[in-house]
Amino acid sequence: MTKTVPIRRTSPAVFLIAGALAFLFVPSMSGFFADLWWFREIGYEVVFIRELTTRIALFVGAGLVAAVMLLGNLRYAQRGVVPETVAVQLGTSGQTLDVTASVRRFSKPVAIALSIFMALSASASWERLLLWANRSSFNSVDPIFGRDVGFYVFSLPFLSGVIALLSTLVLLCLVLVIPVYSLRGDIVALPKRLRIEPSAGRHLSILLAAFFILMALSLWFVDIPRLLFSSTGPLIGASYTDLNALLPALRFSTLVAVAGAVLVIVGGIRRQLGWYGFIAVAAYAITGVLGRGVFPSVIQRFVVAPTELTRETPYLVHHLEATRHAWGLDSVESRDLDGEANLTLANIQANGPTIDNVRLWDRAPLLRTFGQLQEIRTYYDFLNIDDDRYWIDGKYRQVLLSPRELNVASLPTRTFINEHLTFTHGMGVTMSPVNQVTGQGLPVLFVKDLPPVSSVSISVTRPQIYYGEMADPFIFVKTKQREFDYPAGDENLYSSYEGAGGVPVGNVFRRLLLAMHFGSMNVMLSGDITSESKVLYHRKISARVRKALPFLQFDRDPYMVVATDGTLKWMQDAYTTTRYYPYSFRTQDGTTYMRNAVKVVIDAYDGTITSYVAEPTDPLIQTWEKVFPGIFTPMDSMPADLRAHVRYPDDLYRLQAELYATYHMDEPVDFYHREDQWQIPVATREDGVPFMRHIVMRLPDEPEAEYIYMAPFTPRGKDNLAAWMVARSDGEHYGKLRVYRLPRQSLVFGPRQIENRINQDTEISRQVSLWDQRGSEVIRGDLLVIPIDRGLLYVQPLYLQSDGGRIPELKRVVIAYQNQVVMRETLEAGLSAMFGESGGAARPVQVATVGDTPAAMGAGDPAFQALLSEVKSRYQGAIEAQRSGDWARYGEEIRLLGELLDRLGVR
Repeated sequence: MTKTVPIRRTSPAVFLIAGALAFLFVPSMSGFFADLWWFREIGYEVVFIRELTTRIALFVGAGLVAAVMLLGNLRYAQRGVVPETVAVQLGTSGQTLDVTASVRRFSKPVAIALSIFMALSASASWERLLLWANRSSFNSVDPIFGRDVGFYVFSLPFLSGVIALLSTLVLLCLVLVIPVYSLRGDIVALPKRLRIEPSAGRHLSILLAAFFILMALSLWFVDIPRLLFSSTGPLIGASYTDLNALLPALRFSTLVAVAGAVLVIVGGIRRQLGWYGFIAVAAYAITGVLGRGVFPSVIQRFVVAPTELTRETPYLVHHLEATRHAWGLDSVESRDLDGEANLTLANIQANGPTIDNVRLWDRAPLLRTFGQLQEIRTYYDFLNIDDDRYWIDGKYRQVLLSPRELNVASLPTRTFINEHLTFTHGMGVTMSPVNQVTGQGLPVLFVKDLPPVSSVSISVTRPQIYYGEMADPFIFVKTKQREFDYPAGDENLYSSYEGAGGVPVGNVFRRLLLAMHFGSMNVMLSGDITSESKVLYHRKISARVRKALPFLQFDRDPYMVVATDGTLKWMQDAYTTTRYYPYSFRTQDGTTYMRNAVKVVIDAYDGTITSYVAEPTDPLIQTWEKVFPGIFTPMDSMPADLRAHVRYPDDLYRLQAELYATYHMDEPVDFYHREDQWQIPVATREDGVPFMRHIVMRLPDEPEAEYIYMAPFTPRGKDNLAAWMVARSDGEHYGKLRVYRLPRQSLVFGPRQIENRINQDTEISRQVSLWDQRGSEVIRGDLLVIPIDRGLLYVQPLYLQSDGGRIPELKRVVIAYQNQVVMRETLEAGLSAMFGESGGAARPVQVATVGDTPAAMGAGDPAFQALLSEVKSRYQGAIEAQRSGDWARYGEEIRLLGELLDRLGVR
C-alpha cells in the first residue's frame, strides 16, 4: 500500500520573514565589513573587535538569562493539564476562541521577543562592563563611606545595571505568569480573599522574594552610595539631611525589603500568600513614602533650613575639595597684584614680544577676508580660523591660519565622477600674523595662493588636504580618472594619491559590499574604479576621531598645524569624563569629572590617527589603556615640532574658568554666602562673546613671552576687574593655571567699562558715525585685555566694510589704559600717543585738536610724530585710490588728510 505524503505549502509569512531578515542582514553585513576594514586601515582594529565581542557577549549572556527566566517561569506556570478551558465567543457566528490555547501558543514568542529586547538593552552597556573589568584605583577615598573613588566611577554603574536588569526580569516574570495562573484557575479573586493554588503560591512567593531581595541589594549597594550625588542641600553631594535622615531610612528600608522576602516565602509555604504578600508590599511602600519622602522633607524644613550654614558646613568642605580636584582647580596657582602699575613707554618697549603679537585681526572678519582673497575657486572654502604660534625667522609669532578645503556642494557640475573620483581634496593653508596690516588695511599673508607660497621660514611641501572639517563624501583614489590638484592660470594640474590611507577596493565581493554600504551602484558599475583603487571614508575630522575612539569626548575646535617637514596635521583634544565622581559639581549633561587625557594627531594627507596620552596619571585613561592595549602612545614620543603646537584645550578651560569664578572661594562660609563670586565678562555686542583670548605675552615675574589662554574676571553684577586667569601652553609650563588677583579695595576698569568709555569718546563716535553714513559698515573687533607687567592695556581694532563688498579692512586701532582712550591708524602710533616719550608716565593724550601746532606740541613729541605718520598714510592712500580709479575712497582720503593738516595748523 502506497502511503501518500501530503505536500505542505510554504506559508507566505515565511517568505516575508526571510525577506525581512535579508533586508536587515545584508546592509548590516556591508556595514560590518566596511567598519572592520576601516578600523584595520587606521590600526585601531582592537577597538572594533573588543567593542563588538563585548556587545555580543552581553547580548548572548543577557539574552540567555532572560530567555531561561521567562521561558522557565512560563513553562512551570503552564505545566500539567489545564482544568478548565476558557473560551470566548466571537460575535454572533457561534465560533469561540480558546483563550488558554492562545496564551500557550503565544507565550513562547512573547518571551523570546522580550529576551531579545533585554539583550539589546544590555549590549548597549559595553563600556560599563569593560571599565568595571579593567578598573583602576583613584588612590583617594570618599569622606563619608571611605570607599575608593574608583568604586563610584567603575563599580557603581555596573552594579546598578546588573541589579536593574535582574529586577526587570523578575517583574516581567510576574507580569507573564499571573495571567497564566488566572486563566488556569489557580488564582481566583473571591469576595473577601484571594484564593491561590499551593503550587502557584510557592512559585509566586519565590518571584516576590527575589524581587524584594533585589530591592534590598539596590538600596544597599546603589541607592546609599548615590547619596554622594544628591542635590538635596545647597551643594552636590550628601548633605545633612541625606546623612541624618535619608541614610537611616534607606538602611531601614533595606531591612524591610529583606523581611518582606522572608514574609512572602512564609506566606507561600502556609498557603496565605495573598495576605502575607499584601503586608510585605504595604510595609515596603509605607517605609518608602514616610522614611524616604516625608521624614527627610521634615528634617530639611524644620531642622536644617533655620541653621543651614551651621548644619551644612562640613559637607560644603567635602563638596569644595571634590569639585576642585575633579575639575583640576586644586592646582591653580594664585598670585596677588599690589595694584595696577603706572605703565610707561619703557614698560611697553620692555615687553616687545607681547606688543608684537597683539591680535588686531579677529577670526570672523579675517575669515571673510580670506574667503574673498584666497578661495580662488568657488569649490574651495575656508571653514574656520585657527589660532597658533610659530617661530618665524627667529621670532616667536602668533598667527591665524585657515585650511583651504574642498566643498563638493559648490562644484559646477555634481556628478559621481566629479564628487568621488576627480575632486578629492583641498589645497594648502592661508596664514597671517595677528598684528600686521597692509597699507590698504588688509592682512599680511605669510602663506598664500595655489600652490602655497611662503614669504617666511614656514613652507608647505605637501598641501593636499584629504581629511578636514568639511562634510566628507567617500572618494576613490588611484582610479583611471585623474585627480584634480589645483588650478594654474587657464590650466588645471592633476595628481595621483600616494598616501597610505584608504581601504583597498579589491575583489568583486568587497566592491559589492562597498557599493551597498555607500548606497551607490556606480561603485559597482564604474569602469574607472579598479581592484587597485582605494576608497577613503570617514574623512571629516570630528566624525573620524569619534569613530576611532568612541569612549572619549572631544573638544569643539580641532586646529591645523604646519609641521617642520611641510606636512599638514590636525590636532584634536580629547577628554575622559565621568558622571560618577562623588561630591563634585555637575554640569548640565551630568559630567562631574574631566581630564584632557589625550591629544589626537590626524595627518591631513593619509588620515593616520595617533593618540598621545597627555594625562598618564588619570585613572580613566589608565583603564582605557588596559581595555584597548596598543592604541595609545606616550606624550614623550610626540615629535618636537608638533609638541610645540600643543595648546591648553578650549572646552576644558572655559569650564574651569566658569567654575573658578565661584570655587576660588575655598572657605565654606564664603562659598555659602557667594560674597566674592566672580563672572567672566561678555562683550556688549549682540553676540555676547566672552572676553577669553589666546595671547603671546610675558607674564608678570616671568622672563620670556609665552602662548597663554587668558580670561578676565569681574565681581558678579559689577564691571570692574577683580582678577585674571591664564592657562599656559608652552614647554614645561604646559597645563598650569595661574590667577592674578587685584586688590578688592581699589578700582581697576573692566572690559565692559572700557567698552563704554570707547563708545562715549566723542572723536571715536564721530568717526564711526561718519563711516557708517557713507555706504560702509563699521565692524568693532574683539576688545583685547593685555596684561603688561602689572598693568592692563586694552586694544580694540575697528574694521570698515563697504555695503557692496565682503572684505573688511582694518582702519583704526583703539587703545585704552586706565581712564584714557586714543584711536590711531596703527598700534604703534596709538601707543606713542598714549604713553608719550620713553620713560615718561602715562598721560591723558587724546586725538590732537586744531590748536595743537607743531610749535606747541614739539617736533620730538610722539603725538606729533604719530600725526605726521597719519598724514603720510592718508596721502599714500589717496594716490593709490586715484591710480585704481576708486574716487569715493580718494575723496574720503583727501578729506581726512585735510583734517590732519588742520590739526597740525598748516592749512
